[in-house]
Amino acid sequence: MHFSQLIARRQSVRNYTDQPVEAEKMAQLIEAVRLAPSASNSQPWKLIIVDDPTLKNQVAKATFSTLISFNKFARQAPVLTVLVIEKPKMITQIGGRLKDREFPLIDIGIAAEHFCLQATELGLGTCMLGWFDEAAIKGLLQIPDDKRIGLVITLGYAKADDSLRTKKRKSTAEISSYNRY
Repeated sequence: MHFSQLIARRQSVRNYTDQPVEAEKMAQLIEAVRLAPSASNSQPWKLIIVDDPTLKNQVAKATFSTLISFNKFARQAPVLTVLVIEKPKMITQIGGRLKDREFPLIDIGIAAEHFCLQATELGLGTCMLGWFDEAAIKGLLQIPDDKRIGLVITLGYAKADDSLRTKKRKSTAEISSYNRY
């Protein structure tokens, strides 16, 4: 698949089958994250793959509540991936302070998109979730208190009725310019 086709095909999937994700595909997804670039090659992430059904359902429940129910679909996904932010190299920390930049947040965004694009190429669907009960998930997955969870990503095979949607995006003129703002 050409890259332009891949990015056109990648979308947030919110309706999954119960078909498990094959081990070899999981290995390819992990490798895609491993190869993602990062500031000073810090690779400030740890990927936790949650595929045990009971634990996965507990983590999924921590992505919504009675008031905020838009992530309930996470229970359908056979796999949840939790992206934990790790401490970057010292040079990256210093550079971040000097330039007032959160390089690890940029880096996990890149790693997450590598994961999602690789999943799309493999015929899998994903959805990045930023709304979740961090304390609950940290407790369930035994993540140390001094760590932060950057994202939870749902993963699985999209149901047939979750077809490719038309992307609603700003025009190129609205998002780009040459030589000045």
